[in-house]
Amino acid sequence: MTCQRRKEVCNFLQCVVFILTIVLSTQTKPEKQNDSNACFCKLNGEVDDCTCKVETLDTLNNEKIFPLLQSLLQKDYFRYFQVNLKKQCPFWTDDSRCAMKDCSVSTCEEDQLPEGLKNGADKYTAEAQQEHTCDEERELGALDSTISAESKAAFQNWTKHDDKLQTFCELDDDNTTDMDYVDLLLNPERYTGYKGVSPHRIWRSIYEENCFKPNGKFSYGSQQSLAAMCLEKRAFYRLVSGLHTSINLHLSAKYLHPASLYSPAKWGPNLQEFTKRFDPDATKGRGPQYLKNLYFTYLVELRALAKAAPYLEQEEFFTGDSEGDKEVKEEVKQFISVVKSFPDQFDESKLFQGIPLEAAKLKEEFRNHFLNISRIMDCVGCDKCKLWGKVQIQGMGTALKILFSGDSIGPLSTVDALQKQDFQLRRTEIVSLFNAFGRLSSSVKEIEMFKSMLQ
Repeated sequence: MTCQRRKEVCNFLQCVVFILTIVLSTQTKPEKQNDSNACFCKLNGEVDDCTCKVETLDTLNNEKIFPLLQSLLQKDYFRYFQVNLKKQCPFWTDDSRCAMKDCSVSTCEEDQLPEGLKNGADKYTAEAQQEHTCDEERELGALDSTISAESKAAFQNWTKHDDKLQTFCELDDDNTTDMDYVDLLLNPERYTGYKGVSPHRIWRSIYEENCFKPNGKFSYGSQQSLAAMCLEKRAFYRLVSGLHTSINLHLSAKYLHPASLYSPAKWGPNLQEFTKRFDPDATKGRGPQYLKNLYFTYLVELRALAKAAPYLEQEEFFTGDSEGDKEVKEEVKQFISVVKSFPDQFDESKLFQGIPLEAAKLKEEFRNHFLNISRIMDCVGCDKCKLWGKVQIQGMGTALKILFSGDSIGPLSTVDALQKQDFQLRRTEIVSLFNAFGRLSSSVKEIEMFKSMLQ
């Protein structure tokens, strides 16, 4: 081959390589875009086992529900949660990491409490710093239950609406001396460093021992496994999965970024943590479905609030501050009016139907499974995680109590319907119901944030 010929061949090959490079680059760009949105590939269309669309819920929550709840949950009635964090785990000895075992609680002296709260309140110090060491993780997991003197003084009168009927979760005993008020605003749900054997054991026990399984086998997140179960058992799994998703979103959105040479440690969203928990490649393809299950849980609790509307509209929301109580009542009514006006509510009447005896047996099994999960919350080895676990499980249990107490079915929108309702709510149930739904609302809002970050 002559030099001229070799030169022509080389030029030709260079042209071919150049053209292939252009073609391949134009083909890979859409794939990169798809990869960046892979976590959200299922966040469209109808929510599973519902008729409402994801897009509709995004609009409802982000434009209406979220702003109203942000204001409402700042109010004294909803910010103080009474809880027993000293109950022992009924199933196993705590095996959490050293930092979590040492989350200590020191109670306030009697003269530190306001007139209305003379039951005592746990006092936790320490702001979160960084992860990795026992001392630092202890601080991340510790509670700050500082309560102002004015607030404590009012708590002694907060005892209305405590009738006990059929419940779907175990409530702490108000009469025990271990009950304390915790200020939820001082203890936001966020990353605590709680990891390792203990939290994995909690979730493994919830899923493997308390969720329903088709023929004793269940591949979590598998649509095939879910399709093999009845609606009620699928609903149970989606509820738990949606709650789990919500918690993971909060840990990713309020993550403690370590200090560097140029900036101090700070709280903020962690995109890497989010993708680790929800990207298809990191979750064997299940992450996008986990996110969609959040919307199912949201719809169920939204429906419970709509069904309890007449009850909530007559609630006093008493704290002793007449002006503040009046303001809370008005904001609750505004919030409830938005909830009631939503047309695509979850339809609980489809559950527990069929042969009466079989339906009743399934309902009781459903209730007992959830009761057991509420008891598992006492096995959480981090006080702050335990606090929010109890708030959210109790809130979900309250929603189920509203939806499935007695035989009444359908929206409660009249005085007659109110008189026929089959439930009463304790103060702690109302507080947990609103705060649990507030956590779900924040999660839906956080999805929007992570979408923007990935784009």
